[in-house]
Amino acid sequence: MTDETLLLEMRNITKRFPGVVALDRVNLNVKRGEVHVLVGENGAGKSTLMKILTGAYSKDEGQIFFMGEELHVKNPREALDRGISMIYQETSLVPHLNVAENIYLGREPLFPSGWLNKSKQYDWAEKILKKLHLCFLPTTQITKLGIAQRRMVEIAKALSADSKIMIMDEPTAALTKAEIDELFSLISQLKKTGISVIYISHRLEEITEIGDRVTVLRDGQKISTNEISDVDILSLIRMMVGREVDETLYKKEDVKIGEECLRVEGLSRRGDLNDINFTVKKGEILGIAGLVGAGRTELVRAIVGADPIDRGKIFIEKKEVKIRSPHDAISAGIGFLPENRRDDGLALDLSVKDNITLANVTRFTRFGWISKSSENSESETYRKDLKIKCQQLNQSVKFLSGGNQQKILIARWLITNTKILICDEPTRGIDVGTKAEIFGLINQLAKKGVAVIMISSYLPEILTMSDRIMVMREGCITARFEKEDANQEKILHYATVG
Repeated sequence: MTDETLLLEMRNITKRFPGVVALDRVNLNVKRGEVHVLVGENGAGKSTLMKILTGAYSKDEGQIFFMGEELHVKNPREALDRGISMIYQETSLVPHLNVAENIYLGREPLFPSGWLNKSKQYDWAEKILKKLHLCFLPTTQITKLGIAQRRMVEIAKALSADSKIMIMDEPTAALTKAEIDELFSLISQLKKTGISVIYISHRLEEITEIGDRVTVLRDGQKISTNEISDVDILSLIRMMVGREVDETLYKKEDVKIGEECLRVEGLSRRGDLNDINFTVKKGEILGIAGLVGAGRTELVRAIVGADPIDRGKIFIEKKEVKIRSPHDAISAGIGFLPENRRDDGLALDLSVKDNITLANVTRFTRFGWISKSSENSESETYRKDLKIKCQQLNQSVKFLSGGNQQKILIARWLITNTKILICDEPTRGIDVGTKAEIFGLINQLAKKGVAVIMISSYLPEILTMSDRIMVMREGCITARFEKEDANQEKILHYATVG
């Protein structure tokens, strides 16, 4: 590889945290104008390596060369100034500002007097949006944009900083097929201009479409770098997890379906939900499919009392219950794995133990005092059973991988003897090995008679894990299928046409 083709070289990068070696002499090189895919299980070291590249973490050993010169950056702003940008899975845009203000946040054009030159800011932003063939205006407020459009704004922001390399972390999470195609088209445009992309994804089927080369990390070490044409999905999985895993085998197990556990009648919320009716039985998994904005998340948030409803009834084991808050839902036996686990599910500054027991502290309380020994004992049992990787129970959950955070939420509802578990995008941002474990845990709950509602934007998950499937569009139920009658074409038809 010549110096002309090499844009980035990371040599023997090592990073240690207390009690763990996060990266062990990892090498990574990226060519100009290529999409270099970075894959590995949660905790493999992908995020740590990228945080070192962008200056969020300092390396303990190794060297980084960028555009032929050794790179030393102390923070992400310095990295951005050098032409290295990071587009995170959760967007970092400021919602109450508009597109132009977000693109140039912290880098606003000024008059010689020091006052903001708004005219130039909008003019610059408009040119970048046109270059990317984006149809929204620089004056559009971020809250009015969908997830896909917000990702495009992040890319426009990176382009405005004259980025030579863009790091995209799970860029297609929660996007529709059409939105993914639009993103891939944009990435192809970037490649043609010589911009390189480091593409991190757990959706292995995507990488053969968009990637040029792929590097696999496992347990903080580099396993291999290959041309995309030289690998297939199964070989990547073997390299990622160090064992044979076929994610298509993790299907809904045969479980005896019991009596009705949950019934929803006439649930409505103005602008979001229109006369929703359905039931779920004990041991059954009901899959809810639909495009982003179809009303799936709004429905389950209404059921758990996170959002108020205008009318409708909820019955648990044929008895009507009034759910006005998440506390009411917990008391009624409903558990909830939210789509955004970091913001809506976890108390990030609390420990693993405290997050596991959070919904059922009274179980460990005697005469007004919490029994720490009982709390620790039961939390440790679930930590072992669910294979939660953490240094200790008192470790803050914010430092754990997405897969381990999701297991902690599942442990929370296992410990409360939940009757109904609602899972909104339960495998979002989770690697193939941990995804299989999550499916296994959901199957275990179904075997115990728990009624499960599962939302997923990834149709193979819905088709393999569900006993019945319900399709939503614009806040309405447009179709219902028994598992054997459903396929991707039928679901997409009712999700798009209605």
